[in-house]
Parts: sequence; structure tokens; C-alpha cells
Amino acid sequence: MEYILVLMLNKRERCVVRVASLEIHKEEFSFSAGHFTIFSATEREQLHGHNYHVSIAFKKVIQNNGLSFDYRVYKKKIHALCAQLDRHFLLPGQSQYLRLEEEGDYWLAHFNNKKIPFLKEDVVILPLSNITIEELSHWFLQKILEDAQEVKNHGIRGIIVKVYNGPGQSGGAAWGEN
Repeated sequence: MEYILVLMLNKRERCVVRVASLEIHKEEFSFSAGHFTIFSATEREQLHGHNYHVSIAFKKVIQNNGLSFDYRVYKKKIHALCAQLDRHFLLPGQSQYLRLEEEGDYWLAHFNNKKIPFLKEDVVILPLSNITIEELSHWFLQKILEDAQEVKNHGIRGIIVKVYNGPGQSGGAAWGEN
């Protein structure tokens, strides 16, 4: 726990503000998805999948009642975001090396003069340049920060989101104080 001294100018006395880090890593913060990483205009991984896990940490002042804030709203958001991705193939919508084309019920992924067909119902196209744990962590963070007023109302000073694609391997994105 971190303590910060604050000088109250109107009373000329010091009080201690307690700042805490609260991390949530629940089993239901997970999704299974297929992908491939693109390394260059001519090199990519084979199609494969992972069982991903997500954690989120907040930095926040502890209130007089001993709570930092009611974080259930963020648990619901992370769970819903994981559900959007679960059991889908993830494709990057902003890759400089991959072009996506709609053709009837299919997405055609054009890479290195080859076409890779995917059923539309099996695909989620994300506004990312690649499907990596680093990019996915930024996507989750961006989704959490979309409601800036909510974050402000909760008095959150910092957020860290991590996406894991295996034990001991994660990519993270941070906002604010950490």
C-alpha cells in the first residue's frame, strides 16, 4: 500500500491519503480464440489458438469506509468483452500486411499473394494492426476507457490490463498513474 501526504492549506494540518492497487484476475476473465501473428509482408504464423486470460489492476484512493470503489461494474465489462471474443478467430482490421475482403458469407484474408477464407460467423475483426497479447491488452484497456466519465466518477488514478496466452507470458497496457 502506498501512502501520500497531503497538506490541507485551510487547516494547516497534515493527513494521510491511502492509495491502493486492486487487481482482479478471475477464471471467468478468459476466452479461447484462434489467430496468427504477422511478422512481415511475407512471414506469418500458422493458424492456431490460445486459451487467453485477462487481468485488470486499478490504482485508487481508499475511501473512509475502507473501500476504493465498487469494481463490480468493471468485472462485468471484462467478462462481456471476453465473451465477445470467445470461440472466434481474431483478425486484425488495421494490418499493413493483411487485406480483408467480404465475399458473401466469407471474409477473405489476403496475405502474401494467398487467400485464406473464413466464415464471417466465426470471425471477429478487431481494430488492431496484429493479433498479439500486446495489442489485445490495448484493446481491452481502450474498451474500459471508452466511458471516461465513469472512470472519472470512480476516481481511478491508473489502470493496467494484462492479457495472458499461456503461463508466465503476458502483454500489458497501462493508463494513468501506475
